[in-house]
This record gives sequence, structure tokens and C-alpha cells, in this order.
Amino acid sequence: MNLMLTKEKQAPELLDKVKTISGAEALLIALLEEEVDTIFGYPGGAIMPIYDALYDYRDRLNHILVRHEQGGIHAGQGYARSSGKAGVVFATSGPGATNLVTGLADALIDSTPLVCITGQVFAHLLGTDAFQETDIVNITTPVTKWNYQVTDASEIPDAVAKAFHIARSGRPGPVLIDIAKNAQIQKFDFKGYTSCKHIRSYRPKPIVRQEYIQQAAELINNAKKPFVLWGQGVMLGSAEQEFKTFIEKAGIPAAWTIMGAGALPSDHPLNVGMLGMHGNYGPNVLTNECDVLIAIGMRFDDRVTGRLDKYAKQAQVIHLDIDPSEISKNVKATVPVWGDCKETLPMLTELIEATAHTEWLEKFRRYEQEEIKEVIQDELFPATGEITMGEVIQQLNELTKGEAIVVSDVGQHQMVACRYAKLNHTRSNITSGGLGTMGFALPAAIGAKFGALDRTVVAVIGDGGFQMTLQELGTIMQSGVDVKILILNNQFLGMVRQWQELFQDKRYSFVDITSPDFVTVASGYGIAGKSISEREGLKEALQEMLSHKGSFLLEVMVTKENNVFPMVPQGSSVSEIRLK
Repeated sequence: MNLMLTKEKQAPELLDKVKTISGAEALLIALLEEEVDTIFGYPGGAIMPIYDALYDYRDRLNHILVRHEQGGIHAGQGYARSSGKAGVVFATSGPGATNLVTGLADALIDSTPLVCITGQVFAHLLGTDAFQETDIVNITTPVTKWNYQVTDASEIPDAVAKAFHIARSGRPGPVLIDIAKNAQIQKFDFKGYTSCKHIRSYRPKPIVRQEYIQQAAELINNAKKPFVLWGQGVMLGSAEQEFKTFIEKAGIPAAWTIMGAGALPSDHPLNVGMLGMHGNYGPNVLTNECDVLIAIGMRFDDRVTGRLDKYAKQAQVIHLDIDPSEISKNVKATVPVWGDCKETLPMLTELIEATAHTEWLEKFRRYEQEEIKEVIQDELFPATGEITMGEVIQQLNELTKGEAIVVSDVGQHQMVACRYAKLNHTRSNITSGGLGTMGFALPAAIGAKFGALDRTVVAVIGDGGFQMTLQELGTIMQSGVDVKILILNNQFLGMVRQWQELFQDKRYSFVDITSPDFVTVASGYGIAGKSISEREGLKEALQEMLSHKGSFLLEVMVTKENNVFPMVPQGSSVSEIRLK
């Protein structure tokens, strides 16, 4: 609300609360009120007044100057994923704003809370094709949870309050506020900031229907072969303990999507592994044998289900999710449980009987032993030949003891890292899941470290993805952030090459990629590094990377034409998963 009264005419109780400030300063005050401590951004003409105001807030707001706006938004994602807070990103108008689009799409599909602030041309120039003018609101409408354009400074406090509430509540996601330059400069009477608690017609926390909880409990109590699938919703709802309590009382084997990894420790006895195209053998095959399938905070992505017409047709499905649009979207739910799993899981746990499905769990273990024999043993402990990606992750596990945050890029190394990384804690696996954005890992690892300064952060990256955002080495150099960069270099765009080998008769079309000397490139940014190609030096090199004070780049030359198995071929049923 813009107060139009002069101070002399205002009520006495307002005199000490109202001050005249610029829209830019109001934005920064609002960010502080939302407990923002870190901003990732890149300045430009249309956002310059905000950066000018930021100069006086450098002691309260830590601004990280990235080298590209896409790097900024991926860093914001990494920060959000490791900290559980909303990431904040600044960009200017035109190309600065459009460079955020990939990250917005990535954040939307992976439910990552972000608040992006873009500068815009003066309001009177909107629609005139002014220099660096782009209609970013319409461009980003499909890839944001909410967006808004501010043309008057008095709108800024309410817009920011609404943005944070929407980004963080319900199913989280990215929002964008586009602020015209005149609104940044304009002075207005600011009477304080109030966080948003309610928006009419926006219902982020649904009312749980008790009858569905009872129906779900009855199905679980009568099940002979129940199976839990969990996703990132468990972590987004801060329901890790509630989830653990539920599966332990029910005695149900549980498998995870790549976005859900870490919500339950890797070595938990009921954790039976990873779902999906490159997931573990047992969880995929036995999906089509269970009698009750309990999905918690996951969306039945096509990489998890394979052919939908052959997916779990024998099972009764219980789907717990906070987003009603996900329930029965891909897989029809027998019992839809709409709600926050931090609330619904305890309600369900109270009604279920304490059980131990020993024989059913043992069946998962038998499949696991077969997978170890056919795939895992040779991948993690090869006796001869070139270094494999799997043994690198295995050696990393031994040294980090499952305590590190692992940020993976996209490709074969991503699947290997997600399959084999040991994770003792929640929010330890950060990757681009739904969008599959190459170039994600390096900037996301920077953000993840700022979001969890007390933890070791290791970025696992392929040689292709690294070259997409390697300019963010400059961000590391300037900020002094400590990120361990592990490049698994197979001299190919490995995942595409694997598909071309298996499904296109080895017609390797434009996947043989040449890379620079990564160690020399890192050295140019003042970052220590090493490259190895011999197995004998692997453990020592990994230890050097982890022990080094400051960022370190380790390139490991791995076997060129190794494939990631198991694999569910596209268009196949999960029970048709291949071990070789």
C-alpha cells in the first residue's frame, strides 16, 4: 500500500514506522526480513539501481558474482537443495533474464524453491522494443510457479512477500519478479515489511481426508508384498523421520527415485535401492510383483515407470502427494492421499500394524546378489583394464564415509554417482532430475557449498557437461569457495554414445568430444588440479583432492566405451530390465 498522506497529517502511531526509501532499498529490506543471506547474480543496466542499493548492504547480504546468469540460477538451485531455504538470484533485463530460463525450467520440474529478481526497462518503454527489453513475464510463465511485473515501487514489499510464500509452500518451485527500472529508483513511503501468510484462492496445504488414510492403512495391513517408492517430496516436506518411522513399523522394503536419494541412509536395512531406467534390478522387477504399491512424494516419471501399460498392473496403488495434479496423472491411484507427507505419514503410521515382511524382503536381496555378480562387482572392483566410473565413486565412498554432498551433472556419470554414492544424510544428493540439464553440477556445487558451509561438497561431472559451464571456475576463484571437482572423462558424450551403441548399430554420430587440458584451465583460475589415468594412483589422488585446502579439480580418465547397467530400454517394461 502506498501511503499518500504527508507525515504531518499521519496518525502519531505511524510517524515512527514510515520512512521514504527507494524501491531498490525496499527490496533488500524485504530479503533480509525473509532471512536471505546469499544472493547469486550478475549486474546490468536495467537492474543497476538494485545493485547500487546493495552496495550499502554488503555487510548483511552476501552477493556471489557468477560468470553467467545460467550459472547463477543453478547456483541458486544448489543452495536451495542443500540448505532447504529458497535460493535468490539477480539478473538484468533482456539476455540476462532469458539466460535464467533453463534454470527456471529445471527448478520447476524438480520442485526447487527459487526467488528470481530481474531488472526491466522503464515502465513507459514497455512494449517499444527498447534496448534489452524482453517480455520475460510471458516467456517464463510456463516455467515458473508464479511471476509478476512490478511497475511501481509501492508494489515491491507485497510482491516479495507473495513470492517467498509461493516459492516455499506446498509443492515448492521457482518464482520471478520483474521490476521496472523506474520502480527501483522511485521513492515511496515504506511502513515496514510483513511476510505473506495467506493468499486468497491459493491453498498450498490441503485438508487431509481421514477416510483415505483409513483405506490406505487397511490395504497396507492386508498386503503380503507391499512396496514403497519414495521421492524428493519426503525431503521437501522435512518428513525424513516420519518416513523412517513408517517403513520401520510396516517392515516394508523401500526404493528411491534419484531425487529422493538420501532421505533414508543408503545402508538402512529396508532401503532396497534405486528405481528407474538405470536403477537396481530388484526394485524394478518386483514393482510388477508387489500387491500394494505405496508412492510417497514422487510423481511416477517415465524414467521410473517405463511402459505405463505394463507398470504395476497387479498392484493396488496408494499415492501420497501434496500436489493433487500428480495423483493419478500417470498411474491410477486406488487410494489418493492428498496432503503434506509430514502430516499424512504419522496418521498412517498410527493405523498400521507392526509387521516384518521377511520373505518378501529376502526376494529383493536375492535380486541384489544377482546384480552384484553380473554388474556391480566388475564395475566397482575391476581387477584389470582402465578405471571405471563406478570404482571412482566406490573409492570416494571409502574416503568420505558417506558424509559428503554429491552434486552430479547429467549423463553416464550421473547414473553411476546416483547408483553407488553412499549417503548418510538427507539433502546429500543434488542433481538435475526431471530436465536433465548438462552443465548443472559446477554452479550447483558452488551454491550447495554456500548453503552448507560445514559439509564437503563434491561435484561429479562428465567432460561434456563440464565444458558447458566451466566459466564458473571464475566464480570459485573470486569467492574463494571450497568445491571439490571430480571430472570423469571418457572422451565421449557418454550416455548418447551408449544409446547409439545399443540401439543405433554403433553409429557414433557426433559424440566423440575433444576437451582442453582441464588441469591447465583450472590453474588459470588459481585452482589446484591433477589428472590421472592409472588405477594405482586413484585413491591417493582422491585423498589429495579431499584434503586440499580450497577448491581442487581432479580429472580421472575412465574407460571410453563402458555402459551403465542395469538398463530398462526405452519403451520397455520395468520387468524387462537388462543386466548386460
